[in-house]
Amino acid sequence: MLLASCSGRGGDRDILSKTKKTAPHRDLKEIKESGRLVALTDFSSSSYFIYKGIPMGFEYDLLERFCEHIGVDLSIEVVEDMDEIIGMLNDNQGDVIAANYTVTNQRKKDVLFTKSVLQTKQVLVQRLPEKWWTLTRDKLDQQLVKNPVGLIGKTIYVRRHSSFYTRLINLMDELGGIINVKFADGEGTEKLIEMVSEGEIEYTVADENIAILNKAYLPNIDISTSLSFTQNVAWACRISSPELLKAFNDWLAKFKKTEEFAVIHLKYFKARTKHKERVMSEYSSFKGDKISPYDEIVKNEAQRLNWDWKLLTAMIYQESRFVPDAKAWTGASGLMQLIPETAERFGADSLSGPKENIHAGVSFLISLNSYWTDRLQDSLEVIKFSLASYNVGLGHVLDAVRLTEKFNSDASQWSNVAKFLELKAQPEYYKDPVVRHGYCRGSEPVEYVKSIISLWEHYSNTSIAIKPATSSSNSAS
Repeated sequence: MLLASCSGRGGDRDILSKTKKTAPHRDLKEIKESGRLVALTDFSSSSYFIYKGIPMGFEYDLLERFCEHIGVDLSIEVVEDMDEIIGMLNDNQGDVIAANYTVTNQRKKDVLFTKSVLQTKQVLVQRLPEKWWTLTRDKLDQQLVKNPVGLIGKTIYVRRHSSFYTRLINLMDELGGIINVKFADGEGTEKLIEMVSEGEIEYTVADENIAILNKAYLPNIDISTSLSFTQNVAWACRISSPELLKAFNDWLAKFKKTEEFAVIHLKYFKARTKHKERVMSEYSSFKGDKISPYDEIVKNEAQRLNWDWKLLTAMIYQESRFVPDAKAWTGASGLMQLIPETAERFGADSLSGPKENIHAGVSFLISLNSYWTDRLQDSLEVIKFSLASYNVGLGHVLDAVRLTEKFNSDASQWSNVAKFLELKAQPEYYKDPVVRHGYCRGSEPVEYVKSIISLWEHYSNTSIAIKPATSSSNSAS
């Protein structure tokens, strides 16, 4: 996994890794105590990707619902090489595999599978002939492998430890012939499908649900030849996590019967035109190379602030959803939602364009970041205090710091100060003698900071897939 690199003070790197620590031997109890479930997945058009600043994907959406159900946050660990995913799970780098993972007897030796999340079958992916649209169905079929026996002597590329390889070995035994299986180590299923489309290889194998999604934007592939019976796609837990497995199974048994599940399934596997639009967008981390229309402006401004530009992008999304003329009831406006007084102080107003609005917002952030840099040693803590101060005002955050110190807690840690910021909604705290700015609905800035850090985590993952057609697009199976 690639994490955000934030220069901070003195060039600190990978500071987000502090939010990604996983304790050994985690089962449901430990996950709930930590407040975070870590899911191992891949960048793919079905499991997980970013679109217009929003993390999404069939399995991501399901995981979000499950985490809400058990009352924890979701953390995504993107796996670059899916052949390593079971090892990562058993090394406690994640709590669950959720990546279009097919149930096989071989895998059952190493993990516990949940109830089926989906069912699919394996299909051959081959390239349609030139000017295929001019051919009748019969003539088209004559030029394609329509029966598995036609694969004898052919070369097929698959991942070494995929279920596709196992199926091809069994298929050779059933057919009594040799299929030349080549290993595409480091390349994912969707990358191999693309290679078939471009004529770089002749054949690969894919799960039908993934193949159908890819055919929506690669119309010159044929996926009509089945190579297996129906198979179960499920999530996988460590053998040492039986309580987590039970929680998944109990939840899946109920959730799969709901309309909400049907809507999520429809969104990714049935509404193909809309899904194609998302996947092929320049703002998709799967095929595109941008997070927002303002990436270049943000990159330049982030250098002034000495922040990772993806962190600043996450903040802008949280403020305005990238809507340049967004206005709030408080009078705040623009991408960075500046109130008139602050905008004027830093050279902008409600009529300023995106560049000027971002520049003014960053100028304000620089002053806040400088204030907290002089008082805190940890660069990630500086970020959290600065974000909170931007959202609710420096005075309210300082009130919470004084309350934290008064009650003998470490005021250099945002997690401690956040608790007292939330308590400032209660009279016994906002009337305390150390409080100078009165009542504050502190849950809002606390959630604000949490949401931005979470988005930053997602945007940091896009460094794996921000370039078109990278090998990280796995679609596991």
